[in-house]
Amino acid sequence: MRLLCLDIPLPGASPEKYQPHLHEEVRHGWHLYKSGFVRDIYFREDRPGVAIIAESDSIEAARQALAEFPLARVGLIDWEIIPLGRFVGWESLFASGDT
Repeated sequence: MRLLCLDIPLPGASPEKYQPHLHEEVRHGWHLYKSGFVRDIYFREDRPGVAIIAESDSIEAARQALAEFPLARVGLIDWEIIPLGRFVGWESLFASGDT
């Protein structure tokens, strides 16, 4: 299952509070990348944070993996997890005979 995972800063979170945890945060992300859970990871451009494209057997398994990020463990972030499916809208291109 492919998932879009967006971090959610919790009340009281700030770059200064993130700082002591960032090295381990990146290390955990690398571990999840090597395991195949993280497929892509991006910095957000609308605010500080990340967007992760993940692969998991279930939303619950993804939630457990994301909860192990150091910033989540210390209560600075949570995660929004959005399941993604294949885009099947391409079929509409051919419904009227268009190519």
